[in-house]
Amino acid sequence: MIDAYRPVFLAIGAALLGAALFSLLGVPAGALVGSTLAVTAVAALRWHPRVPGTLRNLGFTTIGVTLGAGVTPHFVTDVLRFPISLFALTVTILIVMVSSSFVLRRFFGAAKTTSILATSPGALSYSLSLATDRPGAEVDIPFVMVLQSLRLLLITLLLPPIVAIVDQASGQESMATLAPHTLNLPVSIVLIALSAGLGYVAQKIRIPAAYLLAGVVLSGLGHGVGLLEGRPSTFLTFFGFSLAGAVIGARFSSITRDQLRALFFAGCAATGLAVGLSGAVSALVAHLLDLPFGQVWVSFAPGGVEGMSAMALSLGYDPAYVATHHIFRLLLLIAVLPLFVRPPKATAGG
Repeated sequence: MIDAYRPVFLAIGAALLGAALFSLLGVPAGALVGSTLAVTAVAALRWHPRVPGTLRNLGFTTIGVTLGAGVTPHFVTDVLRFPISLFALTVTILIVMVSSSFVLRRFFGAAKTTSILATSPGALSYSLSLATDRPGAEVDIPFVMVLQSLRLLLITLLLPPIVAIVDQASGQESMATLAPHTLNLPVSIVLIALSAGLGYVAQKIRIPAAYLLAGVVLSGLGHGVGLLEGRPSTFLTFFGFSLAGAVIGARFSSITRDQLRALFFAGCAATGLAVGLSGAVSALVAHLLDLPFGQVWVSFAPGGVEGMSAMALSLGYDPAYVATHHIFRLLLLIAVLPLFVRPPKATAGG
C-alpha cells in the first residue's frame, strides 16, 4: 500500500520543501519555481513523482479562486482596456507559431504538423490530443511532448527572476488588484470546495482549464457583488502554488533521458524565440497602455494558463488582466490549431 503512494509522497514532499526553501530565499514566485525545480529533480533521478488528478484539480482550483479575488467594482472598466492588448496577443501567437515551427523544420528536421503542435504556446494536453487524433498527419508525439514540457519548465523557472529584474531596473510597480485581506480558513475551504464542484461539471462538458476557470468565476462573482473580501488563506494559496509546480515537474517522469538529450537544444531554441518575440510585443503594448512591462510579458508569455496565472499572482500583477489573456489564448488555440494540422489529402492513386 505504501509503495503504491510513494510517487505521490515524493512529488508532494519535494514540492513543499522546494516551495518553502525558495520562498524563504526571496526568489520571485518562489513557491512555484521552487516546487517545479524540486519535483523536476526528483523526476530526473527516475523516482517517478506523480500528482493525482484530484490534487492537481484542487491546486488549480485554489489558484483560480485566488485570481477571482482580484475582481473589483471597477472590473468592467478595466476590461475595456483589453481589446488592443488581446489583438496584440493574437498577432503574437501567430508570429510565435510560424517562426518557431520554421526553426524546428529548418534546423531540427521536424515535420510541419509536428513543429506546429510542438510550438503551440500553452496547450500541451490539447496539442497531444490533436496529435493522437490525426494519424494521417504523421506526428512525432514524443517530439511534441518533450518540447512542450521543456518550454513550460524553462519559462516557469527563468521568467520570474528576469521579469523581477526588468521591473526593478525600470522602476515600475505592479498594479495588483488582489484584496489586501485573506479569508479565514473555513470560508476558504468552502469556497474552494464549491469551485471544485463547478470545475468538475465544467470538465465534463469539456471546458478548457475547467477547474481554474471555475475558481475564477465563482470567486470573481462573490467578490464582485461584495459577498467576499480577500484571498484564500495563505496556507492554502501556498499549497496551490506548490501543487502547480509539482504538476509541471512530474511531467518529466514520462520523458526518457535519451529523448531529453536529443531534443534539449531544439526546445531551448524554440522557447527562447517564443519568449523573445512575446517580450518584444509586450514592451510595445506596455508602452501604449501604460502598464507594467512585466505584467504584460507574463500575460503574453507562452506558458500554461495555470502556471502563468500562478506566476502572476506570485509577482503581484493584476490577476484579471493576466487571467483574461491566458484564457483567451487557450480558447484561440483550441479554435485555430485544427486548421493548422489537417492531415494531408490522399492522392488520386493512393
